[in-house]
This record gives sequence, C-alpha cells and structure tokens, in this order.
Amino acid sequence: MNIIINNNCYESKKGDRLLDVARTNHSHIGYFCGGNAICQTCYVKVLEGAELLSPLSDSEKAMLSDRLINEGIRMACMTSIEKEGTIRLLSVVEAVKHMAEKDPLQLPAYAGKMGWEAMVKFTDTIRFQADRENTERKLNFWQLLSDVILAINDALQFTAKELTSFFLHKPEPATAPKPKLISAVSPESTTTASYSEESNGKSATTKLLNVA
Repeated sequence: MNIIINNNCYESKKGDRLLDVARTNHSHIGYFCGGNAICQTCYVKVLEGAELLSPLSDSEKAMLSDRLINEGIRMACMTSIEKEGTIRLLSVVEAVKHMAEKDPLQLPAYAGKMGWEAMVKFTDTIRFQADRENTERKLNFWQLLSDVILAINDALQFTAKELTSFFLHKPEPATAPKPKLISAVSPESTTTASYSEESNGKSATTKLLNVA
C-alpha cells in the first residue's frame, strides 16, 4: 500500500508505525527522542486516510490537545497503519520549513500556538511520563540511549543531504557576453577592425579605425 509523506510516496504495510516509515525513507520528520514518546516533535497532520490508522490511545491523548486532534494532528511514534488504502501526511517540521521559506512572518504566531497547546496538556503529559513504569510504554534506558543516538545520526544525514542538494543546484551568476572579432583588415597604414556584440537580443557592429 502507499503512504505519502511530505508529497513523497513510499511503500508501507499494515502494522507499520508512521514514524518508522518516515525514518526508513529518510523523510523530514522530528524524532529527537528516537520515537519513545518523549520529545513531542513527531507531530504529523493526516490529510487523507485517517480512518486507516490506529485510534487515538489514552497515551496519545495525554500529549495532544483537543484543538490539535481536531486539526488532524497525530503523534507518528504512537500511530500505526491498521487498514489498506492510501494515507497522506504532512509532518509539522516540514510545514514549518515551508513556512520559513515562503512566509516567515507567520512563524511567531505558529510557535505561540504550538507552545500554548503544549501548555494546555502539560499536566497530563507529566502524569503520563511519570506513570510509564506501570504501562506497556515503560522505558528502557539503554534502548532509549540507542534510539536517541540513531535519531541524531539520521538528523545529521538529512542535514548533509539538504545542504549538498542546495549547493549542487545553486544557479550560476549571469555574465555579460564577450564581444567576438569578426574580421580585421590592415591595408598598409590603416587598420580597420570590426567587432560584433550582442546586447538585449540585438546585434551591433562596431568599427575601429586606426590611422598611423
């Protein structure tokens, strides 16, 4: 089945976590905690196929405000594919990137909104993290450390890829065309040189007369 993340189409199957599909295909998505439901950077907006995903769990609800849920936001580390079909997602970090490129003046308002929505769920989030020892999401320190290291490595690879792509495709600066020598005639003491140069799509001929 197909899953479209940030306008790129990838193969996926039932049971896959959204975060794992994104990481495998080096898609632009946040996961500083390595997918352990701590950092809250793997937000994705479900644009199509919400009914094909796992339902919101109590753990996910503890970290997402009602407003974000109504906007179609899910946590990619807590959401998996349950049914066949087409799923289309936009990661929040990719949305911020587009915003920075096209209309950076929107960034302060957007940051304020996301910060407020995190504050709304602050108490529930702290309670969820404190109770993890008694749930199926119990953290293993060494596994967490390994996941974080892998996440940092993935982030560095993605950054290097983006920088390489930027510099390789950087357009060359425009240069003015150089005049071309068409002919030169030197009868005895008189030298006539004729040059042709193009400017703004028009051809002009300039003759230089040198009398000894």
